[in-house]
Amino acid sequence: MTDTHQTATREKLEAMVAEADTGGRKPTGISKTLIFSIALAWALFQLWYASPLPYMLNFGVINDGQARIVHLSFAFLLVFTTFPALTSSPRKRIPAYDWVLSLAGVMAAMYLLVNYDAIALRPGLPTTTDVVISVIGVLCLLEAARRAVGPALAAIAGIMLLYIFCGPWLPGLLAHKGASLSRAASQMWLTSEGIFGVALGVSTSVVFLFVLFGSLLERAGAGNYFIQLAFAMLGTYRGGPAKAGVVASGLTGMISGSSIANTVTTGTFTIPLMKRVGYTPVKAGAIEAAAGVNGQLMPPVMGAAAFLIAEYVGITYAEVVKHAFLPAFLTYGALFYIVDIEAAKAHMRGLPRSSTAPIHHSVLRALMTICGIIILSGVVYYGIGWTKTAFGEAASWVLGVALLAAYLGLLRAKSRHPDLPADDLTKDIIKVPDFFDTARTGLHYLLPVVVLIWCLMVEEMSPGLSAFWGTAFLIFIILTQRPLVAAFRGEQAFAQRVREGFDDLIEAFQGASRNMTSVGIATATAGIIVGTVSLTGIGLVMTEIVEAVSGGNLIIMLLMTGVICLVLGMGMPTTASYVVVATLMAPVLVELAAQNDLAVPLIAVHMFVFYFGLMADVTPPVGLAAYAAAAISGADPVKTGIQAFKYEIRTALLPFIFIFNTELLMIDIGSISNFLVVVVCSVIAMGCFVAATQNWLLIKSRWYESVLLLLVCFTLFRPGFWLDQIQPPFEQRPASEFVSIAGGLPGESTLRFRVKSQTRAGDDVEKLVRLTLRPGVNGAERLRETGIVISTLGTATTIQTSRFGSQAAKYGLAAGDEITTVLVPAQRMNRYWLAIPALLVLAGVVLLQLRRRKPAHAKAA
Repeated sequence: MTDTHQTATREKLEAMVAEADTGGRKPTGISKTLIFSIALAWALFQLWYASPLPYMLNFGVINDGQARIVHLSFAFLLVFTTFPALTSSPRKRIPAYDWVLSLAGVMAAMYLLVNYDAIALRPGLPTTTDVVISVIGVLCLLEAARRAVGPALAAIAGIMLLYIFCGPWLPGLLAHKGASLSRAASQMWLTSEGIFGVALGVSTSVVFLFVLFGSLLERAGAGNYFIQLAFAMLGTYRGGPAKAGVVASGLTGMISGSSIANTVTTGTFTIPLMKRVGYTPVKAGAIEAAAGVNGQLMPPVMGAAAFLIAEYVGITYAEVVKHAFLPAFLTYGALFYIVDIEAAKAHMRGLPRSSTAPIHHSVLRALMTICGIIILSGVVYYGIGWTKTAFGEAASWVLGVALLAAYLGLLRAKSRHPDLPADDLTKDIIKVPDFFDTARTGLHYLLPVVVLIWCLMVEEMSPGLSAFWGTAFLIFIILTQRPLVAAFRGEQAFAQRVREGFDDLIEAFQGASRNMTSVGIATATAGIIVGTVSLTGIGLVMTEIVEAVSGGNLIIMLLMTGVICLVLGMGMPTTASYVVVATLMAPVLVELAAQNDLAVPLIAVHMFVFYFGLMADVTPPVGLAAYAAAAISGADPVKTGIQAFKYEIRTALLPFIFIFNTELLMIDIGSISNFLVVVVCSVIAMGCFVAATQNWLLIKSRWYESVLLLLVCFTLFRPGFWLDQIQPPFEQRPASEFVSIAGGLPGESTLRFRVKSQTRAGDDVEKLVRLTLRPGVNGAERLRETGIVISTLGTATTIQTSRFGSQAAKYGLAAGDEITTVLVPAQRMNRYWLAIPALLVLAGVVLLQLRRRKPAHAKAA
């Protein structure tokens, strides 16, 4: 590829990322300065809001409602100035009408801030001015969504608004009594039930800080470091560049919220190298697109959806990360295996290693580096607990000093070696660099990640405050790493290095704000859908429609939901797609599954819709990640998308599995030994699925071998299916024992029971419900924590009260529901004993292929 062509491709990719994530307009002069200033001010405001400083200084304290208003105001300013209205709109200047729209949006939002107390004192009684301002705000938001997110979300929100007013004239199930303009305005703009609801609140309090954290980490050089570290580790193996691309996308995906940006960041490096070792342009682009999209499955950020899932399900962020970890590990491991199969089919070899040291020396040094990191992590983890006991309140100061010492030591070690190449990486890398030499140049990038994870998981701070402390330490790193390395090396350009650090910081701030524009607008617009559902009861309509179309079959319901997620996700980012589908479809799935005698955890349903919404980024004809990868590989974007979708079938399998086998989400996992069995069986099952769909295990599979592999996959993922045919999984106990059984369950346990209830339409239904019980003194207390109080009168056991917003309420339990039976696990053999015959079948397929492979190898020799 010529330098001119490479430059043109890079500019095209930058434009694509800008159009999708940050806006395609690049004005000059005072407009450029204004946009830059707005973006910088937004980042500084979010840092102030997330920090403990307002409370320490008793100055500038902002409540959640006010912060959401300011957050949306900044988004309005940036969306109309950076996202052109039409493809023909000017890119180098901002038209007057865009300034008018941005000011109109800001005025509508700031009206709420100025009149905050007055509006709170007249709930449900808006004045004429309130209604006019609300209409202006909603219209500005719809136009902003059309520009920043795409026409799909704006159209859905518009249809929802029409549905509010047209209810009395709609036929059949769709009919409702409607609402006045005053009522709709109050719902959407003046309260926290619509646009300024949960989704925008999560964007304000959590998502911005994590996007800023990722932007700072990328600007500091961590993205480049992760890519080259993955390549140094895997580049010498067959298909090495593709394997490095998978690992690098997983690493960068942990800190990036964008499928397209992740694909472009790693793809500009890995795709040319993939083509060099033998991958076709289509497959090289498809692998990178699939890896880039799956980056949003990786904790801790998960494309900002993790924080929304936590809010909607009502669990902590740490629990979301726990539930998401194993499926993310499986989907990345499966893609890694797909890459290896493609390499084996094409008889590829890896690139040569640049190090002249014997391979066992390199391996030993790599193991020492990894072991050193593990030992250091262990010392930090257990050392912090010791310092808390020994130093009390001074422990944080002791830990700060230790962290600073580790940072200085790592920079000192880095200064003794040359920096990693930053640009045109594919020109410089013909041989694979030494892993040890690459690893030691960027270990200090792990320190802010350690701070973030420690605050989240161990200190159990809020996600926003945890992100603030991680970001604060990262700001310190970005300002000091260049000057300190220069000082350690004895360079004279110290002042220049300081200036470069400040430039990096400012660029990271404004980059984060530009990236957050579309997220802020998307979450605000999704609030229109949420508000419509609560105002009109359309959720009931969705339940009845899905039940009627599916005939009550849960598998068909799941397939319908998956298709809806794919269609919706094609026209909007993952975060917005998740909010829309979680609002409309997640309650439907929970209710209908319960009526079909399957108690599905809320987190499983929400992860289901999230996974399918994510897949839309590679689904033709709109999959933007596939277009970005194709722009680098030079392949046809539609063919690249189709190939990437084939690779992503493994990702589509997992949601169906963890709906029926919640152990994949680490729910009811039991002992450590059972956890290890689940992990091993899941890994083998996913490998069998990949081998079957790729028609290759050790060599090309025959049709019956692929069928056997699918059977093994099903058995290992759902061993309980076969055991349930022999022995029932649960014993039925009378409802009178409900409270005592709840009190007798150990630790954090799941309680299953059947209830007689009524739908909103007044129909009697019986459904199976599961509640997660926390440890408690007795059964009544543990049930009260889930949101219900039980009343027993004679032989009837009923729910006396169900607390709004509680776990029980999310499962549709209401006062007056009668508990009919309690289900307790039956005494039977462990279902994973059935994995043994499945593994024997797998061994038989392996032996068959080994027998065929030996003559093939002998003939080739």
